[in-house]
Amino acid sequence: MIPVVDKPTIQYVVEEAVQAGIEEILVIVSSGKDAIREHFAPHDALEHLLEKKGKAKELKCVRSLSDMAKMHYVHQESMRGLGDAIRYAKDFADGDPFAILLGDTVIRSHTKISVLQSMVQIHDKHESSVIALRAMPRSSISQYGVISGKAIGDRLFEIDQLVEKPDAAQAPSLLAVSARYIVTSRIFEHLEDTRPGFGGEIQITDALNTLAQREKMLGFQFEGERLDIGNKLEFIKSNVLMGLEQPDMKADLEDFLRKLID
Repeated sequence: MIPVVDKPTIQYVVEEAVQAGIEEILVIVSSGKDAIREHFAPHDALEHLLEKKGKAKELKCVRSLSDMAKMHYVHQESMRGLGDAIRYAKDFADGDPFAILLGDTVIRSHTKISVLQSMVQIHDKHESSVIALRAMPRSSISQYGVISGKAIGDRLFEIDQLVEKPDAAQAPSLLAVSARYIVTSRIFEHLEDTRPGFGGEIQITDALNTLAQREKMLGFQFEGERLDIGNKLEFIKSNVLMGLEQPDMKADLEDFLRKLID
């Protein structure tokens, strides 16, 4: 719920999913996250007040939140890693492929369509799981899960293994797993067999690795930025980059940045 410019981070993520054609969204929430439910719920009293005051622009924004997708929620009893959180989506997926989007990460595409839209197209063509990848410098690759595999097309890779936070010198590639996934429902079988690792957490990378041994899994190296709002520097960069896209802020922000540089 941390805002970037004028919207909470998760709203950017939900909008990305909707743009890719997703109509139903499940949010895995933990204790104390009622604000997420409230943000996307209808607000009749507020809508009435805005309508009464003639604030059409603000009214449109409020209504769009509850109309953009059918939202579902499930409560994660304890925070035991991303893999554990995904297990709560089994009934929701109901045997179908589904997308996983990390709620604290904004993905910006440098192409005409979003990263998730490209991944949906790849999934539809190849009928396989697809993982978003980003090239990282070797100096920081040990902070991420990375893949090994072979190139089969432009920015497209067939994955044979995933390694969580490898030693930089031993990393099988410099392509890091990057916060967006489309997976088949068979991932749940592997999550059930995945044992907790460091800190008692169940890692999604471990389950993906075993899934990749049993069925085709592709990686898509996207052109764009991954903005991790949980990282202080990335949070500042996110506000600057996205603030420059606001017509009413662009000139003042550019002037401010020039003064900082001078």
